[in-house]
Amino acid sequence: MDKKKIDFKELVRSNAVTIMFVALCIFCMVFSNTSVSYVLMAMVGRLSRNAFIVLALIIPIVAGMGINFAITIGAMAAQIALLWVVEWQITGLGGFVLAALITVPLAAVFGFLIGKLLNKMKGQEMIGGLILGYFANGLYQLLFLFIFGNLIPLNTPGLVIKGSTGVANTISLQSIKYALDNIWSVDFGTALYVMSGVIVVYMILMAAFKKKKEVSAIVITIVLGVCCAVYAFVPAVADLFSMVTVPMITFVVVGFLCVFNNAIMRTRLGQQFRAVGQNRTVANASGINVDRIRLIAIVISTVLAGWGQLIFVQNMGTFQTYGAHEQVGLYAGAAILVGGASIRKATNKQAILGCFLFHLLFEVAPSAAKTIFGDAAIGEYFRVFISYGVIAMALVMHAWSGVQKKKKKALSAQ
Repeated sequence: MDKKKIDFKELVRSNAVTIMFVALCIFCMVFSNTSVSYVLMAMVGRLSRNAFIVLALIIPIVAGMGINFAITIGAMAAQIALLWVVEWQITGLGGFVLAALITVPLAAVFGFLIGKLLNKMKGQEMIGGLILGYFANGLYQLLFLFIFGNLIPLNTPGLVIKGSTGVANTISLQSIKYALDNIWSVDFGTALYVMSGVIVVYMILMAAFKKKKEVSAIVITIVLGVCCAVYAFVPAVADLFSMVTVPMITFVVVGFLCVFNNAIMRTRLGQQFRAVGQNRTVANASGINVDRIRLIAIVISTVLAGWGQLIFVQNMGTFQTYGAHEQVGLYAGAAILVGGASIRKATNKQAILGCFLFHLLFEVAPSAAKTIFGDAAIGEYFRVFISYGVIAMALVMHAWSGVQKKKKKALSAQ
């Protein structure tokens, strides 16, 4: 029986962005003069507050709508909800949960309107979502500069610009800061043991019910066991993670979203997402209401993006009223592409890997630039350039891949 040969050329081509980012991260780490312990601590924080919103992009990609840059509008919905929570002075986890509940109808309505418009722009969804974000931002500015604090009075001290009308430039969220993160926060060792135990039990159950190969369960169990042993008995490894504190509940919420993404793809709705994403014409001929499925994908993504923004700001403890949402779509889109996703295919693994690599570069680039060029600002400019560059590269590769497929079909038809 012939074994399938690995096409290294195709492997490198399809993972070019990820390989480039790994190389850039290694290069910047070498020149950053930043301790590994500090970088690991910073990365756990960045992953906890950014992973959810990156995962929110998966369903629209699978449904053939590309990167949903309109998640910026979901972030706006979350910030409107946060304004009312601060105004009503509801603190702690209760304030966070209330903001999440208020976000749902707001983001769902916004997502419905976005989906309706994008259904009129089939094939141009990404540029449509980008322009919609700019348009919505104008309405958002009007709402926060003129309507709130003027037509709709705000009574909480510090919410309104002093001597003027409109919401203050910065809103303090100290009342709900770490509302989710601090429910259960542990050191890295405890987190490693707990998560390894959970994963091993899950793998054993999946193997027992024949939903997972027994070999895979054994391999994963051995790998996790080795990791725990190394951490426990090699002091140098434990020292690297000495500064790391893991917000367990936040990562559990991220894990639930991963499970949700996998679970929904196994349902009838998930199969319809895939069918529409692969070929709208064939899906329509099969009796699938293409517009409805695309609409559902955008609504889900927009609501999830709103929740992702809430997770982000509760970790930060403050947000810039007029600018906190502006780069959400760009950074999340760049992150998922860095992980090896395309504008037609994306998985949880690619989203998490991309989020890690993208934010690792964000963490080490300024200090590396200061070492090499004597100016940390160059690193800031570089990472913004990289954000746009990754998206441009992904679009070029997608177009190139389409041309190659057409050439292959033409050759095979001859």
